[in-house]
Amino acid sequence: VQLVESGRGLVQSGGSLRLACAASGNIFRVFDMAWYRQAPGKQREWVATITSDATTKYSDSVNGRFTMSRDNAKNTMYLQMDSLKPEDTAVYYCNAEVRVTPGSTRKQFWGQGTQVTVSS
Repeated sequence: VQLVESGRGLVQSGGSLRLACAASGNIFRVFDMAWYRQAPGKQREWVATITSDATTKYSDSVNGRFTMSRDNAKNTMYLQMDSLKPEDTAVYYCNAEVRVTPGSTRKQFWGQGTQVTVSS
């Protein structure tokens, strides 16, 4: 299973950016999908999660500014980031919980990360 992020970029404070994460490979079903981020010198932190039925949860730091969505037919999720702040600058990683065969256990997979830079 591979997770590939796209949408990296440099934006000014207050701007918007949209990230995407596509899962491919041997996939029976994708369950929860999530975004994490890691700023320089800091630990990786959870940003948001979307379940297979599109229920979303957001960290307090992005709630009201970021919006997750997903296309189950394409095993792809999106992160619309609005009102971006310099403190949102980080490498953003996608995470997915996947069952590769009908009888297998769920496993966690990670993308390679995509850089988001917000200038002040």
